[in-house]
Parts: sequence; C-alpha cells; structure tokens
Amino acid sequence: MFKNNYLRHICRALTLAMLLAATTAQAQKLSRAAPFPEASEELYGIGSGGKLYVFGGLAPGWKPKGLVYEYDPARDTWTKKKNMPIPSHHIALAEVNGKIYVIGGFKYPDTGPAGWQPMDNVFEYDPAADTWQPLAPLPARRGAPAATVHDGKIYVIGGAGPHPGSKETVLHPARAHRALATNEVYDPATNTWATRQPMPTARNHGAIGTVNNKIYYIAGRVGAAFITRASNVGLVEEYDPLTNQWGALKANMPTPRSAVAWGVHQGIIYVAGGEERASGPWQRTFRAVEAYDPRTNRWSQVTEMEFPRHGLAGDIINGKFYLVSGDAASGGAPGTHIDSDVVEVIDLDAR
Repeated sequence: MFKNNYLRHICRALTLAMLLAATTAQAQKLSRAAPFPEASEELYGIGSGGKLYVFGGLAPGWKPKGLVYEYDPARDTWTKKKNMPIPSHHIALAEVNGKIYVIGGFKYPDTGPAGWQPMDNVFEYDPAADTWQPLAPLPARRGAPAATVHDGKIYVIGGAGPHPGSKETVLHPARAHRALATNEVYDPATNTWATRQPMPTARNHGAIGTVNNKIYYIAGRVGAAFITRASNVGLVEEYDPLTNQWGALKANMPTPRSAVAWGVHQGIIYVAGGEERASGPWQRTFRAVEAYDPRTNRWSQVTEMEFPRHGLAGDIINGKFYLVSGDAASGGAPGTHIDSDVVEVIDLDAR
C-alpha cells in the first residue's frame, strides 16, 4: 500500500511539473509591443526591410480609414505614414524587392447607401520614400482576397463580389453576392496580369502562404463576404504555380475561421485570431494560434492570444509573430464594436 501511494504521489508531482513547464513555456512565447496608435478592425500587415507595415482600418458605418503605419521592432515604435490613395478595407498585400503592393479591396460606395464596393485598384507603396504609385488594375474587381509571392510574381486568390450579370455594384449583407474562386497573377517586372486556374472552393477572408514552391490557401468563409451571412470552412487547398494545377485537399484546419492574421516562418504557415458565426444566436472571436506544416500535412497549436480578435494585422519578422489591434467583437452588431490597441508578440523560436 505504501509503495502504491508513494508511486501515485510521484506520478501526480511529475504531471503537475509537466503542466507547469508547458504553461511557462507557452507564457514565454507571448509578450507585448507598443500599442497600435489608432485601434481599428480590418487591418492588414506585412513585413519589409525588418519592419512591419500596417494598412487599412474600418470605422463604424463601414467607412474606411486608409491608415498606414510603420512599426520598428528594434525601437518598439510606431510611425504614421502617408495614408492610402483610396481609403479601402479587405485589401490584399504582397511584398517584392522592398516594395509593398496593395491590391483590390472594398471602398465606401461612390453613391447611395453604405456598403462594400469591390475595387480593381492596385498600388505600389515604397516604404523607403513613403510614396504611392498606381499600377495596372486587377482583371476582376473583388474584395477580401489573399495574396502571396512565388518566383517574384504575386498571386491574388479568392475574394468576394457580385454575382455574374448582377446589376449590383455594392456588397451588402441583405443582398445577394458570392464568394469567388478567382486566381490572378501579377508580374511587377512588366506591370501585367494573367489569369490562372481558379481555386476549387470559392471563398474569401482566408489565409495564404507559399512553401516549397507550392501555394496554400487556408480556411476562410464561403457563400458571402459578411460573417452574418457566410459559413467558415477549415479547408486547405494546395496550388502549384509551375503546373497551374490545384492538388488534393490537405488536412483541415482544427478551428475553421475567417478574418485571421497569418505569416510564414521556416516553412510553416501560422494563423492567428479570426471570427465565426455559430449555428446558435451568437458569434465569437478566436484566441487560437495554429501552425500548418506542409511537409508533414499536420496542424499543431502554438499558443493562444491573450485577447481574442478578428480583423487584426499580422506578419512574422525575425521569428516573431506580431498581432496588431483588431476587433474583439464579431459581426459588428450594434453596441459590440470593441477595437483593441493591443499588439501581442509570439516568439516562434522560443523553446
């Protein structure tokens, strides 16, 4: 009896020690950076030259802010830059050779009531000079696409827009529109666009990443652009730019969601935050940070953000995943719009 009790106490102590070690290791991954100067939802981030650039922002009434901020990790400071030429939201971002490309999105309607008007505008932002230059427009107007770079070219995939042949020019949750499977590629060297094989599953608000010459489009929402009218999926679809073909489905994301932040580090795609519309009469935002390894086709949980948010900006710089601002409420219901200025940092190389 004594021996059994002794072993039981030893096992319990070891279990508690392991749990404490796991909790401590997880806590060590998380830290805070200087708060974002203008707390907003629908922000988008991208790294360039060792700094993080954040674009967008959406005010109540669906009015885009057109913000541009630069974050310097070495100094832990934010610097305001020239606003976007056309204030817009749900844009796609890509970086090539030190230049940032701001693609598509939605703007406030030119006329009529509020809504999301799809754009075909493309701009090149030069962080060094803090200047903007218009480029060849997207072949298909759309908002909420995702962009990634392969071999110096920018692939813009998915999004949302009106039904083909529709007279609607503005998206609204009360009117019919659709998710898109559109796949178009931009060549910065020639300022030209080309059409590629569409994504098998039309969706928007997803994450994307390029690993080992393959492009992975992750999660997002189907059916519509608005979470109040759409459903999330956990699908992971693989695209080969060299053959212009989509492959077999990959392992589903453990927690299907949309309006996330993401980044790629050492061949792994990291996804953080997001929102969902549940089957019941409620919606929610996520704390989960999950990682997809294309080499093993497996998902793992990295940690959890302290503050659940969707519409947050994010990217990875020098092994650290910066998660900027965003909205703690989901769906924009009246009285529940809670923008956070919090910037959480996850050290992906911490052990």
